[in-house]
Amino acid sequence: MTRDVTELDPAHLGPEAVERYLRQHGLAARRSLSQNHLADGLVLERILEVADVQSGEQVVEVGPGLGILTAQLLAAGARVTAIELDARLAQHLRLRFAEEPRLTLVEGDFLDTDVATVTREPWALVANVPYHITSPILHHVLGAEPRPRRFVMMVQKEVAERIASPPGGMSYLSVFVQYHATVELAFTVPAVAFEPAPEVDSAILTGLVRARRLLPADEDELWRLVQASFRERRKMLHNVLVRQLPGLDRDRVEAALTRCAISPDRRPQTLSVEEWLALRVALTPLP
Repeated sequence: MTRDVTELDPAHLGPEAVERYLRQHGLAARRSLSQNHLADGLVLERILEVADVQSGEQVVEVGPGLGILTAQLLAAGARVTAIELDARLAQHLRLRFAEEPRLTLVEGDFLDTDVATVTREPWALVANVPYHITSPILHHVLGAEPRPRRFVMMVQKEVAERIASPPGGMSYLSVFVQYHATVELAFTVPAVAFEPAPEVDSAILTGLVRARRLLPADEDELWRLVQASFRERRKMLHNVLVRQLPGLDRDRVEAALTRCAISPDRRPQTLSVEEWLALRVALTPLP
């Protein structure tokens, strides 16, 4: 099999073409692995515009599936490391890209993969990720070195909106990702752009990764504070902290909140990343 497959050419993409291709090659989508293959050439084009991949750039792709995005990343001149869990799809990709020297295919679980062993720095993450592991993927690529310098990810629309939310709609994941990167919801993608169509719409989430602002031990303390607070995200912060961090008395909590100019009746989802950073300092050391 060669890379030039008419059914998967962006000019000929469509749910029917992708469904036919899956059937011909015995690659029925596995819902347990969140396999929804992009089947819209215009959406693919917009992803590539947002990704702005440069010739020779190192790109990691999680869950390449049929290689629809992979082929276009290679065409843009990228050196691609594609990590595929499904053995059937991994074998298919080996055949389809057998003559492509700029593709490194890794068969296995991305969450068990040490990125440093499969690509070189600097690198970018560009992927239509399996939706059921969006949060673990973000923790995996942002929590430890080497981190990407940027990411472009297709995720569930609701998840993208939550991650990119301003204060008022924040979650623990919002704080974590926005601490590490400047994020933006680039555009939404309707469910009909995939084969099979998922039950929800999707969105492209982009991020420019920042330099680390804390030492590892201080980061751990920050996440302990944020996680404890979001266990009761709709409760007033001064009550949540006293209940969720035994050893913190109310006077100390309220003094720290006052020092940070944070009203004690604020809810965790209303705090910005900068306010969490300030609160960690004001409460250090945590019990």
